[in-house]
Amino acid sequence: MSARDPVHVALLTIELMIPWSDSLKSKRRVIRSIKDRLGARFNVSVAEIGFLEEWQRAAIGVVMIGNDRQHLESCLSAANRMVEEVADIHLLHVALEWR
Repeated sequence: MSARDPVHVALLTIELMIPWSDSLKSKRRVIRSIKDRLGARFNVSVAEIGFLEEWQRAAIGVVMIGNDRQHLESCLSAANRMVEEVADIHLLHVALEWR
């Protein structure tokens, strides 16, 4: 790798609502499932980053790093679609940032 090779860092932030959740334990079960699926399928780093003490709301951050920006964007778009397809949750806000 030379100093001229591009390095892209992409951060996908997803805020979601889990309306049926009645405890932190049930919320974290859903978040853990989403994190595990994203990590296994897309080889990304995933963390719960917001609303940590709220039962029905969560924010997760999904991060990828690489030299092909189009590939990163494609993978994170697919990751977002996967989260959208999770039953009984609602996406409130999605944002993609580049570093």
